[in-house]
Amino acid sequence: MSNFFSGMTVRSGIDISRRDMLARLGSGYGLVGLAAVLADEMASDRRVARAAEAALAAAPAAGTPLSAKSPHYEPKARRVIHLFMNGGPSQVDTFDPKPALEKYSGKAPPADLVNTMRRTKGTLMPSPFKFAKHGQAGIEVSELFPHLSRCIDDICVIRSMHTNLPNHEPSFLMMNSGETQPTRPSMGSWLTYGLGSENQNLPGYVVLCPGQPTVGPQLWSNSFLPGIFQGVHINNSELDPKKVIKHIANPHVTPADQRRQLDLLRKINETHLAARTRDPQLEARIQALEMAFRMQTEAQEAFDISRESAETRKLYGEGEFANGCLIARRLAERGVRMTQVYFGGGQPWDDHGDIANHRQHAKKSDQAIAGLITDLKSRGLLDDTLVVWGGEFGRTPTAEGSKGRDHNNLGFSMWLAGGGVRGGYVHGSTDEIGFSAVDGKVHVHDLHATILHLLGIDHTKLTYRYSGRDFRLTDVHGEIVQKVLS
Repeated sequence: MSNFFSGMTVRSGIDISRRDMLARLGSGYGLVGLAAVLADEMASDRRVARAAEAALAAAPAAGTPLSAKSPHYEPKARRVIHLFMNGGPSQVDTFDPKPALEKYSGKAPPADLVNTMRRTKGTLMPSPFKFAKHGQAGIEVSELFPHLSRCIDDICVIRSMHTNLPNHEPSFLMMNSGETQPTRPSMGSWLTYGLGSENQNLPGYVVLCPGQPTVGPQLWSNSFLPGIFQGVHINNSELDPKKVIKHIANPHVTPADQRRQLDLLRKINETHLAARTRDPQLEARIQALEMAFRMQTEAQEAFDISRESAETRKLYGEGEFANGCLIARRLAERGVRMTQVYFGGGQPWDDHGDIANHRQHAKKSDQAIAGLITDLKSRGLLDDTLVVWGGEFGRTPTAEGSKGRDHNNLGFSMWLAGGGVRGGYVHGSTDEIGFSAVDGKVHVHDLHATILHLLGIDHTKLTYRYSGRDFRLTDVHGEIVQKVLS
């Protein structure tokens, strides 16, 4: 074979890639043709490799992709807890009271208040829930949230949210990734890519959801970012720590033997990697194996809420969502960068048939959310933990059928707490009937830009080169909502 491969020694058992063969064949002339055919791909590969090397260079001595990295400027928050009310809570029944709905009850919406891009059927329906003012700021909150209303001075309510489409799937994706198609990394993946994690023995991004929500794993996908930044989905319907994260411990091999196995595997992988262009995906696999081993000791303890006092457990209440909120606090104090807590599988807040069902959803979440804010505050964690509450969109002020409400993307409410947010404040407003955002409008891109800003990241500079262009969470959009900052 030496007659055909000048100066090349072929070793038994060692694979040679086609690119390596072209590089060595005929003194490398084969690469001339390859470069012409794959010029863009090769350039992209080099840029990806440089990006991976830069990310590793920016990390501390540990040198792992999840090592904590320096933000662009001094952050107000160090971590995020996203309470996702999947299905779309109704703004006019929760945090945006509209007395005018009584005035127009049973009538068609006034023509001047109906957005031509979002025609709606049905007549206007007043909220079946009463509102009252709470806190020093006198913010009106629905009777659905008696516990949370006592925390309103720590909360910034945004009543002027809007997004692109009134359908669950694209709006789920938009709220999580800034794009209506399942092609972009999730916000949690962007955060861990940009900032890493403060605990190398736990995932940087954890998703707590009993079952699977609409769309599914794409909501916490890393997409084109290295796989180590993908969210780790935990089905929190099961409380046994050994079942929450399954198959971590090996009953047949001791930790010491597993350590030796991983050391050997790492050496083999490093040898494989050294013979090739820097491969972020391979590095991510290596890091994932290491993390799985480290999680054997710390993950079991982090998810064991039986270690909490009876007083703390009582603070959160009972149920899957309450347990998820308590686990989120435990993960926050252990350095996890982002924890997302879904209200349930599917889209439970999607009350087309009867908006009165919101009462049951709120009953299952109100005490838990208030408990989370209270608990974080008592431990000194709320100041640097950003809590985000909301769904993928809101609901119409008109009735669907006789008692339900349809989807509405033109105006809805979300709220933020802690982490540099202005508490006891209401930002923006919808029109007289709560149909469209009209003042201080906040698009999902603006929300993402603001969240990144609070964590010390310039959203225009957190980019990743892929397929010939620089991508970012906010794409080419996004303005920081300065008025919600403390």
